Amino acid sequence: MTDRPPPSRPGAREAGCAARDETEDQRSTLPVLIVGTCAFLGMYAPQPLLPLFARSFGVGEARAGLTISGLTLGIAIGAPIAGALSDRFGRTPFVLGGTILTGLLTLLGAFAPSLDALVAARFAQGLAVAGVLAVVMGYVGDEWPDRPASAMSAYVTGSVLGGFLGRFFSGLAAATIGWRSGLFLIGLLEVGAGIWARRTLPPSRRFVPAPRVSFAAGLAALRDARLLAAYAVGFLVLFVLVATFTYVGFHLDRPPYSLGPGALASVFAVYLLGLVVTPVGGRFVDRVGHRRGFAGSVAMSLVGLALTLSTSLPVLIAGLALMSSGMFVAQAAATSFVGANARSGRAAASGLYLSFYYAGGAVGAVLPAAVFARGGWPACVALVAGVEVVTAVIAAVGWRPASR
Repeated sequence: MTDRPPPSRPGAREAGCAARDETEDQRSTLPVLIVGTCAFLGMYAPQPLLPLFARSFGVGEARAGLTISGLTLGIAIGAPIAGALSDRFGRTPFVLGGTILTGLLTLLGAFAPSLDALVAARFAQGLAVAGVLAVVMGYVGDEWPDRPASAMSAYVTGSVLGGFLGRFFSGLAAATIGWRSGLFLIGLLEVGAGIWARRTLPPSRRFVPAPRVSFAAGLAALRDARLLAAYAVGFLVLFVLVATFTYVGFHLDRPPYSLGPGALASVFAVYLLGLVVTPVGGRFVDRVGHRRGFAGSVAMSLVGLALTLSTSLPVLIAGLALMSSGMFVAQAAATSFVGANARSGRAAASGLYLSFYYAGGAVGAVLPAAVFARGGWPACVALVAGVEVVTAVIAAVGWRPASR
């Protein structure tokens, strides 16, 4: 008696193949998640260490903040260049090479003999990670044309996890084995994960190279007033986030809180709310529109910002959670506005948004230092709140429907 498979109903084979394809697609997005995690693992890792840097290197808040602004400035400069080059020469060399090079530069920063050397390493790291951030969205669009949302959700999940884990691990390491050892281990993780992703990331099969490197589409986007408003909004959104989480660290380092690096790193767990808030906020913006969604997100953020003035640590942390959640929704509104309103050269328009966004982070890490030095955290809150109000006005005026 021969072994025969049981007869199948019509369509069963097709359904089985579809299920296998879907399983394979879900499995193959794991390297995208790892790349997203690595891209953000070292990006903000120094944030809970800034008070420690200020004491160790004998500098003020502004110079310590250069370890954040140096990297974000590198991203702002490198993102549009990497995007244009990848259109001509391919996606995976930038995604994989950028991931590994980011790890090597994190290792270099761990041995920096001075703050200036650390800032230089961080700037170079920003140039490297720009190749990942500016290219991975194009890679996902090329390789998962039927299921882009699943691949991008893997990347976004990885970016949120990496942002939290980098901050948490660096603070914990500083309290136990020292900040240099912590950065060294983060660099090893980035390099190792980049090598693993090189072996497992699906190769580019659908990429069609551009005939030449061109920045014309990006220049065209700069002539669109509505896109310029979105770029200004993106600049100010990251300014708000970086300014808040950079200088609240100095605030919590002082009495009555006196948090050490390990405890301060735990505060950044509020970033994990992005895993829930961002997709929910995206649906909210789709339902009420970009301008109303953005206004609602800013209002929520301002309420949270006011709560951070409390002397109660739980209330302050709740305020940070509410404030950052509002900015996550604002970011979702701004990025979706760019995607919906870029008539041509959508990739170039998105790359320019990324450049403006991280330029805002570079400014947000250093500009509030003088305000914080004179008026402490309340003065910094007033500055950030004023910037949020300006951002809401720009969105309300600049995102009006285009005249027909």
